[in-house]
Amino acid sequence: MTSESDSTFIRKEPCPSCGSRDNLARYSDGHAHCFGCGHRERGEGDIEIKQERRVKNLLDSGEHKPLAKRKISQATCEKYNYTIGEMSGQSVQIAHYRDADGHVVAQHVRTKDKSFPWFGDKSSALLFGQHLFRDGGRKVIITEGEIDCLTVSQAFGNKYPVVSLVSGAQGAKNDIKKQYEWLCSYEEVVLFFDMDEPGRKAATECAAMFPPGKAKIVSTPLKDANEMWMADREKELISAIYDAKTYRPDGIVNGTDILDTIMADDDAFRHAYPWQKLQEMTDGFGSGDLIIWTAGSGIGKSAMVREIEWYMLQLGNTIGVIRLEESIKRAGRDLMGLAINKRLRKKDVWNATSAEDKARAYAATLGTGRVFLYDHFGSTDIDNIVSRIRYLAVACGCSMVVLDHISIVISGEEEGDERRMLDNLMTKLKTVAMETGTVIHAVCHLKRPSGDKGHEEGAQTSLAQLRGSHAIAQLSDLVVGVERNQQDDRFKNVNTLRVLKNRWTGETGVAGWLTYDQETGRLVESIDDPFESNVPQEGGTAADEGF
Repeated sequence: MTSESDSTFIRKEPCPSCGSRDNLARYSDGHAHCFGCGHRERGEGDIEIKQERRVKNLLDSGEHKPLAKRKISQATCEKYNYTIGEMSGQSVQIAHYRDADGHVVAQHVRTKDKSFPWFGDKSSALLFGQHLFRDGGRKVIITEGEIDCLTVSQAFGNKYPVVSLVSGAQGAKNDIKKQYEWLCSYEEVVLFFDMDEPGRKAATECAAMFPPGKAKIVSTPLKDANEMWMADREKELISAIYDAKTYRPDGIVNGTDILDTIMADDDAFRHAYPWQKLQEMTDGFGSGDLIIWTAGSGIGKSAMVREIEWYMLQLGNTIGVIRLEESIKRAGRDLMGLAINKRLRKKDVWNATSAEDKARAYAATLGTGRVFLYDHFGSTDIDNIVSRIRYLAVACGCSMVVLDHISIVISGEEEGDERRMLDNLMTKLKTVAMETGTVIHAVCHLKRPSGDKGHEEGAQTSLAQLRGSHAIAQLSDLVVGVERNQQDDRFKNVNTLRVLKNRWTGETGVAGWLTYDQETGRLVESIDDPFESNVPQEGGTAADEGF
């Protein structure tokens, strides 16, 4: 018997499978092969069938006609064997799907009422149009549906590999898996799915399946390829495919995409501290920063961040305030007091303050519409607090959020290891700061130092004393310790600021001295070291006021 390899080509014939006029090549030994759909016939005219046909319930193949409403030509429909047929007495569109042997095994029908029934068995079906193209090449384009496949193919003169999914966006990953080897034989895989949420999600999920740099995702202003085509935006459609972005996982950016970010003036992203020496050491704070203020109990942490609140407010910023140890009334009055240099939290001072001064203080702070406070009558658990910070940053436009203090958030959890919960909280705080671009100033307690001297006696602060978790030091951008010796009457109102960690300049150590003014409730910076000058500080202690 003569082998197929010994036979010679005789003529071209119509293909009984795909209906092409001359794609079937007949050879001298009688075997034939269709170069369009892959249909094969053995010698002696016997049709080669690998399995009993499972497609007996298919509709009649129909006719190739142009899709006028979709601006799809008859030539395009003929190439993909997309036909107009009949089902239950009604005209329908039929997409014919083939298996690896080139046989039509399934039909996807589109009715006038936009239902999409299947006939046959699509489990062995290739991607729509896949049988038309050889293995390997420079680029293959995958659309979400058959109409878009026809559209993109026609846009490129029906010259390039364009296929579509079998099961739409919901089955995209599975369809890609089945034909993964064939798709990977191309240098580029361009995903042109619908621009709605399911399509975008599917495109991202499918792109992640391919080797780095192989998958690209198309983006267009209209929903899909055919909408662009019907809107006479052919040039934009083609450009969108050529300009498709190479898929990279979230967070990975090309350096060529961040020129504006690199060249932007740093001052647009940084805020200065209200105190000279701290500013010089740290270069201020900026979007995405997580800053920790820490000290022993009653030393003055809250007073520090309150001064920063007032300072930022004067510069026109919007701020968020989450004070978990006090009511919004008390927090509001404290902030108002800074505007008129009065300790309005004290009942006698509040009563002695004129209505005009109260109105002026309110107008300068709470009345600006740029102060948002959290009334924490509800939950203080980690996820709740983090969601409130995100809301303050995104919905309220807060460029800075104060969280006072971390320990109460942890105590709000019903159960769990404190160290693990602090790790979780710090990770989420840093993440939300980076995600939203806000600055978070958080207050944290210190554990008691070893030795006889406590923080109330002026013991020096250190990172090792941060209570509960190394994550506080690791994930923060700046840690500032506050020290005050309440036992020494000469300096009981003097706060020493000590930078314990500084991600920006690396400089640590003493960052200045702030003296609490008993009458005004304000913190005033000392340029010279008050301990070296040994000059007693005026005014009584305000430790009991929690300044």
